[in-house]
Amino acid sequence: MKKTTLALGLAALGLSAASQAHFQLLYTPESQLEAPTTLDMKLVFGHPMENGHVMNMDQPEEFFVTFKGDKTDLKDKLKKITWSGHDNKADAFQVEYKVRRNGDYIFTLVPAPYYEAGEDIYIQQITKRYINKGAMPTGWEEPLGLKTEIVPKNKPYQIFTGSTFTGQLLSSGKPAAGVECEIEFVNTEVDTKANGFGKGTFRDVPASAMVAITDDNGMFTFGIPAAGKWGFACLGSGPDTEFKGKELSQDAVIWIEAKDL
Repeated sequence: MKKTTLALGLAALGLSAASQAHFQLLYTPESQLEAPTTLDMKLVFGHPMENGHVMNMDQPEEFFVTFKGDKTDLKDKLKKITWSGHDNKADAFQVEYKVRRNGDYIFTLVPAPYYEAGEDIYIQQITKRYINKGAMPTGWEEPLGLKTEIVPKNKPYQIFTGSTFTGQLLSSGKPAAGVECEIEFVNTEVDTKANGFGKGTFRDVPASAMVAITDDNGMFTFGIPAAGKWGFACLGSGPDTEFKGKELSQDAVIWIEAKDL
């Protein structure tokens, strides 16, 4: 296996890629639960690192949770909401889900493709978020058979600051080599009661995008420098490349949570 490459990249036209990155977010405050609870999860499409523009979401194609290999469809339980960004509002979704049994709950969203007029392309970010109850692992490392996905090689809900996260990118079930994966973190307050981001940011945004390139086995590794929720988006890794006669970027996204030890 070749050593994973980590690099910094700039977007076209000399603009910071960080200011252009779109990220599908599946947000709930805690990734590790001790007691039974009802999760309140928000599905938001925006720019969580720079706390920028939020985009309208259409009704998702799929939304489900996988627990011990069993898949439960949650699409009919989605409720449309209005999400407030720093300078605009957009359509988003929320879901309430009762967590009772110990183990890993893998939430997966296949959103409707979003038309990005500035680039004249569609974007579809197939996104996973992991929640654990009772400190009992039950399948976090298993692929779900999605068109494209990032399979974690570390527990995605138990990453410690200063350690690393490794993922394997799959496309149609096979390792995808040489794919650029953008990296962001939630860099603002998230008000789940008012359905909105805060007005400021926790840290300055990097001057250019944080990027990892997958190796021959689809693997990448990134050192986690700070606590928080970190997202990885591997761009154009899916098999579908066209939607409504236009280019489609079918991306794989995973969210992890890092805490101080």
